[in-house]
Amino acid sequence: MLTMDKVHSIRQLYYEQGKNIPTIIAETGYDRKTICKYIDMTDFNTPEPKVKDPENICPKLDSYKPLIDEWLAGDRKAPRKQRHTAKRVFHRLRREAEDFDCSYRLVAQYVAYRKSQMHLDNKKGYLPLIHHPGEGQADFGAAQFYENSRCHDGKYLVLSFPYSNGGYPQLMYGENAECFMESMIAIFEHIGGVPTEIWFDNTSTIVIRILKNGGRELTDKFLRFSEHYGFSCRFMNPESGWEKGNVENKVGYSRRNFLVPVPHFTSLYDFNQNLLAEADVDMDREHYHYDQTILERYDADRKALLPLPDTAFDTAKYETVVTDKWGRFTLESGKHEYSVSPDHSETTVTLKITATQVVVMDMQQHLIVTHRRLYGDQKQSSMEWVPYLTAISRKPRSLRELKHQSKIEGVTRDEHIKRISELHDFITQNPQTELTEFDETLVRRLLQKVTVFDDHYT
Repeated sequence: MLTMDKVHSIRQLYYEQGKNIPTIIAETGYDRKTICKYIDMTDFNTPEPKVKDPENICPKLDSYKPLIDEWLAGDRKAPRKQRHTAKRVFHRLRREAEDFDCSYRLVAQYVAYRKSQMHLDNKKGYLPLIHHPGEGQADFGAAQFYENSRCHDGKYLVLSFPYSNGGYPQLMYGENAECFMESMIAIFEHIGGVPTEIWFDNTSTIVIRILKNGGRELTDKFLRFSEHYGFSCRFMNPESGWEKGNVENKVGYSRRNFLVPVPHFTSLYDFNQNLLAEADVDMDREHYHYDQTILERYDADRKALLPLPDTAFDTAKYETVVTDKWGRFTLESGKHEYSVSPDHSETTVTLKITATQVVVMDMQQHLIVTHRRLYGDQKQSSMEWVPYLTAISRKPRSLRELKHQSKIEGVTRDEHIKRISELHDFITQNPQTELTEFDETLVRRLLQKVTVFDDHYT
């Protein structure tokens, strides 16, 4: 078939220039049949594309097609990851089919065709989702950071708004309920409202279990949190992150743009405030789909937000534990150990656990000691020495073990008297100290030079 410009040239020679067919044949070089065909043509519609007959695809494989079809049909009952690939089919044919001499490319072409016919290629179609202003999506990511030169393998929460493609990240120590709720509240207060609906996956922080009818059994704390702020929840199918693809993409975007290089700072709170400010600035860029900036579309999100509640929400978790004979207790299945006081050994104490602190109180809600909350899978211990120093002042012979551990020898009596005097003054002058940080240098300086006898110490 000739191209349309050549067809047009032939018809122009005949109809406009009045040349006869022999002359056109001589000028163009085409035969009489071709010239007559295009002179007499009346239908110039684009011809419909010709579809290859699927039954005749890869004819060289005809003798092997029944065997290949049999293998692929058996894959219907096999697990998805244990089905035949084109490469596996090719190797089996070489080993099991007599006189097989076809190429891998030919086998791959036929296997791809038959898998699409049998719906074995596991390809899924997707529908575009319509998001309304004020809707949000939440998800977690993992990120390393350094706070006061200490490395943390932390998490970060991202709350995105699919309508505008805006989003806000918050860095956290872990993926527990306290970190999650404190981060969400920080974002709510920054944007001045609450999303009308938030999409979540099935994290154990929120979901206890998935019910047979597709519903969710939620944790009591999250139910209180959602009711307090008034937003509705929508949960995705298990292992279906594409259902909330906006926040999935925003998690990666936040890591690449806000958490690279690895952050170093002295205060996580101050760093998170900077993150919120940076997210505001980041919205002043063109939307990936609409001829608007993210900030312009976010204005509709902001107007649709629910108002903040008048009463603050307490994100802390409250527990009661029994201390051991040394006045200590453990959390996280025994991995994290915290001290209380010798005066509260083998007794029940109340804990107020936030994202950053473990506050220990007696059963009358009187403060005993406050610890920085521990994170990580390794075993750790947090020791607050002030309550133990008071006990040491009443039981000086308990210092015998501390002396043996320090292995300090050859000090003078004047040094002994000076050290124990400092210890005595420290305890008597600070009976109700509010110190929350352990100064190891000071404690060792007070204790390492003490000599303990049976009935007195010097």
